[in-house]
Amino acid sequence: MMEYQKYIERNPDIMLGKPIIKGTRITVELIMRRLAEGYSFEELLYNYPHLTKDQIYAALEYAADLIANEEVFENQ
Repeated sequence: MMEYQKYIERNPDIMLGKPIIKGTRITVELIMRRLAEGYSFEELLYNYPHLTKDQIYAALEYAADLIANEEVFENQ
């Protein structure tokens, strides 16, 4: 498993503290939204040439960890 901390950071001075790819202003949210819109990895890499596949995988892992740690409520 990749260690996303190598690629993702949160800094209150950059993009209001949203998680970003280190050294860029590209947010994890942007990557997730583009993938949800149907972008392929290749299209992301073409449109954001300074991104790498490892950074995209790190964004996916980061998002998965956030979801895994969400509080779950039972239906009542």
